[in-house]
Amino acid sequence: MSKSFLEAVEARRSVYAISKESPISDDQIKEIVEAAVLHSPTSFNSQSSRAVVLLGEQHDKLWDITAETLRKIVPAEQFEGTAQKLSSFKAGYGSVLFFEDQAVVKNLQENFALYADNFPIWSNQSSGILQYVVWTAFSEAGLGASLQHYNPLIDDEVKETFGIPAEWKLIAQLPFGKTVTAPGPKEFQPIEERVKVLK
Repeated sequence: MSKSFLEAVEARRSVYAISKESPISDDQIKEIVEAAVLHSPTSFNSQSSRAVVLLGEQHDKLWDITAETLRKIVPAEQFEGTAQKLSSFKAGYGSVLFFEDQAVVKNLQENFALYADNFPIWSNQSSGILQYVVWTAFSEAGLGASLQHYNPLIDDEVKETFGIPAEWKLIAQLPFGKTVTAPGPKEFQPIEERVKVLK
């Protein structure tokens, strides 16, 4: 196994302090996401994962939608903290929206009825792999990012605003940009308590 791969795994962190700059071009961002979507595994090679990259004003719209949605449901006295967090995401260069195509999942359930209950689970696992690949590749390219989950609260307006097919289920949001402040040291539980090797 390549040491550089494990170094990339180690280097990927949640980065919340990001700016509206990018150390790589928009074309390079697109290439990373496309490569991740193409080569991240899916159950039964279903290729159910979908991604939408939002840059510039489109990225800002996403976090405006999220702020206005949460303003309606978060108590006013608690909203300031929420607003600050959302502003930190909007302060980034762009966002990747991760979806799973439910038409693909439904088709698999119909064609492989024995595994019908598992396909939604495997679909979420496939999305998780894709999210991790994009996140780690962004980190390697010098982009800071953090994974967010404001779905399903924002789903309907996101679909309407960005012309997303009805069958696509929003799974996660990844705001990204140039790192302003790197994350601090991370504490770990003893690895012996988490990994067992049996011979």
